[in-house]
Amino acid sequence: MTHFVRIVMEKQTSVKPLDESVFSNQHIYETAQGATVYEIKLPRQLSEDESDEYANRLANYMFEQGFKDFDIEISSDLDEVVSEETYDGDDFFEEYGVMWYNEDEELDEAEYQGRKVPLGKPMRGDVKKFKVYVKNPSGNTVKVNFGDPNMKIKKSNPARRRSFRARHNCDNPGPRTKARYWSCRAW
Repeated sequence: MTHFVRIVMEKQTSVKPLDESVFSNQHIYETAQGATVYEIKLPRQLSEDESDEYANRLANYMFEQGFKDFDIEISSDLDEVVSEETYDGDDFFEEYGVMWYNEDEELDEAEYQGRKVPLGKPMRGDVKKFKVYVKNPSGNTVKVNFGDPNMKIKKSNPARRRSFRARHNCDNPGPRTKARYWSCRAW
């Protein structure tokens, strides 16, 4: 099995390769949704602790290079063992409960582009995997898209969950109008 680390960047206006002296064996490609993926081959599989440390160091490096919105995925043999869960209809909500949050807002619905929408209730997205409507500080209703529709959510794996939450600084998720806030709530 080939081991790798993938850095998935949201849509970029210009794609610049990572420093070749640091990442000599990188492959850059674009997904159908326009995300840029940097795939770097690893010489061997990393242990759980090594994966977490590598992901944290890589995230710090990416921030230093000026990259802001990215996800890091490190291959492991667990990828083959953990099964993907697919839910139809309301089965997801029956399994995990309703994921909506309506702090400080008295309204449960608002108008967005001429139609009534529920506030603070994540639902299947049209552009991304999920979407949620919230009020921004100026009082306007905005749609927040979050999650990659092509990536599997394996939050039942404690190592992946811990790595995701560390990578996205979920201890301080930011405002409700940002995707990171809602992704951290889902994880």
